[in-house]
Formats: sequence, structure tokens, C-alpha cells
Amino acid sequence: MRRPTVRPRPDQVEELTRGVRLPLPAIADEHMEAVADGLRQAFDDVRQGAAATVAAGEEAEVTGLMQARLNRLIREGGLWGQLVLYVGRGMESISFDGSHLEKRPDLSIVLSSRERRFPLVAEAKILDAAASKTVAQYCRNGIRRFVEGDYAWGGREAFMIGYVRDGSSIDATLGGFLVTDLHRRRYRVEALPIAIGADSSDLAYTRHGRDFVYGSQPAPNGPGPISVWHLWLA
Repeated sequence: MRRPTVRPRPDQVEELTRGVRLPLPAIADEHMEAVADGLRQAFDDVRQGAAATVAAGEEAEVTGLMQARLNRLIREGGLWGQLVLYVGRGMESISFDGSHLEKRPDLSIVLSSRERRFPLVAEAKILDAAASKTVAQYCRNGIRRFVEGDYAWGGREAFMIGYVRDGSSIDATLGGFLVTDLHRRRYRVEALPIAIGADSSDLAYTRHGRDFVYGSQPAPNGPGPISVWHLWLA
């Protein structure tokens, strides 16, 4: 079977973005923190009911449980139910120029106050150096996708969720990796991890430049930097 040709598809992008000015307005920090709180709660609930899967299962297994629990939280009401309409897993999306039509971020969080065509994206990775699930892989198969416009290209923020099994921390592990000159350039680092909340050890954001442009938007048509919020759960 022939593989589809990788080429820009402006018609796909134009139809998706019709009537929308990109990038979308930034999501308020308090809303991003509320999303992080919901993700934490879902993880804690899942761990209580499926401890073995959380401790040793594949990333897709843990994220599948997370999606189901997050959607149950919507039905239970509270702040999460007001903020979020639906959480999808592996929902197909296109890259910034339509070159790829079947990108599948791990979680797509459809917010009630946001353009539904552009959900808040969360990509999840296991961190377990003994099993070769390293911070290098976290960045290469996670952060890079946001920097290059595969995921979350219509907005100004996204989430990375780390399922931590080896004692890694955002400050020491991720910060120590991104601080080198090579990785600063590779991931266009504009800000190293900045902790969110007093004494927060599991939530921080990094900021990364993006140099692609929106072909369907009038100038200035660059997306600007993206803030990647990192939530590491153990």
C-alpha cells in the first residue's frame, strides 16, 4: 500500500480555521491550574481502583483509565464539570499546515469557554529510566510535537503529563535536561521550568518558541511561543 504523500493541504486548514483568528486567546492561568487539579484528582481515583495498572501498565492503559474517569468527573459536576465539556483520547487532528491529517494526541480536553475546534491538548508519557522511558523521550516525542506544530498549534498552551515511576522531578530531571545549549536550541527553550503554586513539585510550565506560520491567516501570522504545562504524577 502506498503511503500518503506528505505535503501541505491548505484546503484542510482553511476549512478548520474558517472564521477563527489564530492563535486563540491565552487560557487564564487559574483555568489551567483547575485543569491540572482535575487531572490530579482523576489520577488519584484511578490509582485507588487500578493500582497495578498505574504502577506497571503501558501508557495507553493508564491514559485510557484517565479519560474514562475525567468524563465521569464531568457528570459529577463541580468546577471540572463547569470547565470541561468532554475529554477525548486519540482524537484525530491535523498538523498546522495539513501535511498530516491523522495526528492523535493522547487527550483532547474540550473546554466550555473555548473554541471547540481547538481543544486543550495533553500528551502523556511514562518516566521510568530503568525501562528506557527517559526524559529525552519525553521531550522528543512530547515537547517537540508542540514546538513543530503537530499538536496545539492553534493555541498558546498545552499539557504534558508524566507518569513518574523512577523518582524523577520536574525541576531536577526536566530542568536539568533542557538547560544544556543543545536542548535549548532543539526545543527552542525560552523559559526553563517555572513552578506553579506555592511549593509545587509536580506542576510547572516551560515556554518554547515556534517558527511556523499560519498559511490561512493574514499577517502577522505566526503563533508565537507556547507554554507547555508539565504535570508529573507519581
